[in-house]
Amino acid sequence: MSIDWLQFTPWAALAGGVMIGLAASLLLLFNGRIAGISGILGGLLRSHNGDRSWRIAFIVGLLAAPWCYRLFAEPPEVATAAGTPLLIIAGLLVGLGTRYGSGCTSGHGVCGLARHSTRSLAATLSFMAAGFATVYVAHHLLA
Repeated sequence: MSIDWLQFTPWAALAGGVMIGLAASLLLLFNGRIAGISGILGGLLRSHNGDRSWRIAFIVGLLAAPWCYRLFAEPPEVATAAGTPLLIIAGLLVGLGTRYGSGCTSGHGVCGLARHSTRSLAATLSFMAAGFATVYVAHHLLA
């Protein structure tokens, strides 16, 4: 995937970050829940009846957001150099990592760090280190 740096503006990134922070804060304030995607989806698969509605609304919101964006702007062109098998393997590894790390980047990186969680700091540093190592190996050693 590549970024079109001519179209990138820090204001759009800032607005996106503010919206993510606001949504995570509101979910914690009104529901007492952490906005970690893997935990929300995992909880939906094994939740009790009273715990389902907010999880479904959260997932529907995630899926509807790109469609709402299309009402106001042209979506960016997305191109990946990886094929479908590699993307499937990568997705499975991410899923395994979120189970092993007791959460995903949104839960640890956004919500956990905001709560000054030492465990989330360690998890986020591990996620970032693994990402840096993967990019280095893929682009410099295997290329």
